[in-house]
Amino acid sequence: MNQYNSPLQSLYNWEDKIPNKIYLQQPINGVYHNWTWKEFGDEVRRVASYIKSLNLPKNTKIAILSKNCAHWIMSDLAIMMSGNISVPLYPNLNSDSLREILDHSESKMIFIGKLDNFEDLKVGIPSELISVAFPKYHSYQNMINWDDIIKENNPILGNPDNDLSDIASIIYTSGTTGSPKGVMHKYFNFAFAIKHAFEVIDFNQNTRLFSYLPLSHIAERLLVQMGSIYSGGVVSFAESLDLFKENLIYAKPTIFLGVPRIWSKFKDGILVKVNQKKLNLMLSIPFLSSLIKKKIKSQLGLGFTENTFCGAAAMPVDLLKWFKKLDINIQEAYAMTENCCYSHVTVRDNIKIGYVGKALPHCEVKLSDQKEIMIRHKALMDGYYKNQEITNETIIDGWLCTGDQGEVDSEGFLKITGRIKDLFKTSKGKYVVPSSIEMLLSRDSNIDQSCVVGAGLAQPILLVVLNESSKNKPANEIKDLLGKSLFKLNSKLNSHERIEKMIVISEPWTIDNKFLTPTMKLKRNVIENKYKDKYDSWLEKTNQIIFN
Repeated sequence: MNQYNSPLQSLYNWEDKIPNKIYLQQPINGVYHNWTWKEFGDEVRRVASYIKSLNLPKNTKIAILSKNCAHWIMSDLAIMMSGNISVPLYPNLNSDSLREILDHSESKMIFIGKLDNFEDLKVGIPSELISVAFPKYHSYQNMINWDDIIKENNPILGNPDNDLSDIASIIYTSGTTGSPKGVMHKYFNFAFAIKHAFEVIDFNQNTRLFSYLPLSHIAERLLVQMGSIYSGGVVSFAESLDLFKENLIYAKPTIFLGVPRIWSKFKDGILVKVNQKKLNLMLSIPFLSSLIKKKIKSQLGLGFTENTFCGAAAMPVDLLKWFKKLDINIQEAYAMTENCCYSHVTVRDNIKIGYVGKALPHCEVKLSDQKEIMIRHKALMDGYYKNQEITNETIIDGWLCTGDQGEVDSEGFLKITGRIKDLFKTSKGKYVVPSSIEMLLSRDSNIDQSCVVGAGLAQPILLVVLNESSKNKPANEIKDLLGKSLFKLNSKLNSHERIEKMIVISEPWTIDNKFLTPTMKLKRNVIENKYKDKYDSWLEKTNQIIFN
């Protein structure tokens, strides 16, 4: 383990070598507040000093509840420096889920920061927890204020560190099904994953990162937080959804990670300004094509991006090809919380569309008899916190059972073909893979979201949410377009997979209404529970396209 440095060792290195270089850029009410490495380290040391003064037992669990911001990263490093364990929480949890995780993790302290719904959440925070409020974002009552801690505590001197074998964080999965599970990761796991990721992704002191996906999720935690701490790069944050575009343009990221839904929204935004026919024409004119591509990249905020990633969910092939025509070559990646976001990534100069790249250095992959993807390396989780039974079911003989199905080609490229738990059986005893059908449907520009259901039914049912532009089209026109799309889809499917009814859902599936995880993956069980009582009535109707 001696070849690996802890996050704290990296902090101390930058404090010494580049103390006056800006590390964090936080927009607040449109004004950017910057922290140099020296300023960042000073606040981390003072907050760590305060935590130490509380005389908490070593390895006390300390929660972080906030949207992404500079103080999120500072609090995490302060927890490390004080010798304790962080428990990052999704900022859009409801109060019941928040209480469940705080109780299960046995957290004794919580940092509370940038939130939209604290009044709804606060009932889920036990009164006995030591609560510290981040400054600048909100005024929270009856909490210890971060700024007061900075004023009243001297910084920890020297360079305290943790053993790489110590647990650094318990990360609760977003959970597409069931209750969240607490994934335990050691300091070594972060160090291993980032060190070897650097072998294929170019991180350095000039790296610029844009933080907007939840830091409580392993992908953002590793790529943005750990990537910047180990490289000495700079991180800029998104202030709000309304200012996302403006903040992204300001950040000028050299590395950008987006989930499929973000890329879909980028595409919709481009086509609002210039329709597909006109765009195709402009791209066909050589001297105009390069200007258009450059302008689109600049307007998206990706004019300086060298590595453009997509992860967290499957990316439609047609969407990858669409962006490729704009010279935006999206690099798919595949990993999960349990393997510390270290598995597969597509490198910039070796992209194979439809595949999530090759295994990263020192990562082994194999397929089970059921084509389940199995991963093995030194940075797998230490297990699920207080759940040895499920840990034993998930890691077998040193191999992580991902629950995903895949294929590996002759060159070692991995393709994700479905998720084992998503498979369902029709009343005819035939298995259906919903994700593969949904991927085929992604080519329909009128459809924003889709979910195939049908466990126990004779044939599957397709639930769809229209995109905003399609919602404004006349009902007969959109019904005709959807009918043609459904006919085309069914012609490509096996008989037992063919869709019997397409249901147009009026309510979009969002994070806020709990139909999506914080990383924008469908919660299939939630969707099924919402609509299953309507299946029989839909099937009784003569129309194949039904508006709900």
